[in-house]
Amino acid sequence: MGTSANITLLGVTMDSRLNFLVLMLVISFACANAKSLASLDVFGELFFVQVDNEIQSESHIVRNEKLCTLCKEFASQALYYLGENVTQTQVTDILHKACSKLHSLEQQCITLVDYYAPLFFLEVSKTSPEEFCDKVNLCDSNAQVSLPKHDNACTLCQDILGEVLSKLQDPDTELEVIEILLKGCNKMENFVQKCKKLVFQYGPLILANAEKLLEKTDLCTSIHACKTSQQVAETILASA
Repeated sequence: MGTSANITLLGVTMDSRLNFLVLMLVISFACANAKSLASLDVFGELFFVQVDNEIQSESHIVRNEKLCTLCKEFASQALYYLGENVTQTQVTDILHKACSKLHSLEQQCITLVDYYAPLFFLEVSKTSPEEFCDKVNLCDSNAQVSLPKHDNACTLCQDILGEVLSKLQDPDTELEVIEILLKGCNKMENFVQKCKKLVFQYGPLILANAEKLLEKTDLCTSIHACKTSQQVAETILASA
């Protein structure tokens, strides 16, 4: 990779990796059904959020080879994080707490979590960064992704979040998510009807909360794409 895209992976904390993972998964979902290069722009931009300060490109065309390499590095970090036992326990605990809010369906929810969470982590352990990046079409040798010019990583990150929020506010997106979840319920054998009931009852609420989370949480600062208010103040004082 060139000096214009030096990836700052060393020293990344577990919390920032988790925030990045959340952002990556949200963007993956937002672009899951996209087929045009324009829609790939949003996903491709994600992998430049943690580059050093400025992204320089005379033609503003980022070849897929560079995106593929960046995708593999970030995917490797995310998959490693999900593979850690501590992480798996934390995820399961969060799901159990969510089940406690379902009142009469709490026990059925916990049963589903205990059964499917290990299967999910097993599938994750079988997935390689190469496979993931192939599935999201970032390692297609014939592909090129056009990226708009951005002054810095912070502006880029904020633009990406704006795109994601726009997707979440689209009623068509909500319907697509509900449809996917309902299809997933068909694989749950004895819990099909209960699963579908949960989807209809809580699906829209979960999506609304996801939108509020992105609006209230400064993810761009959390993943160090943007400076904190303290860092901005220090920069101003230093230049005074």
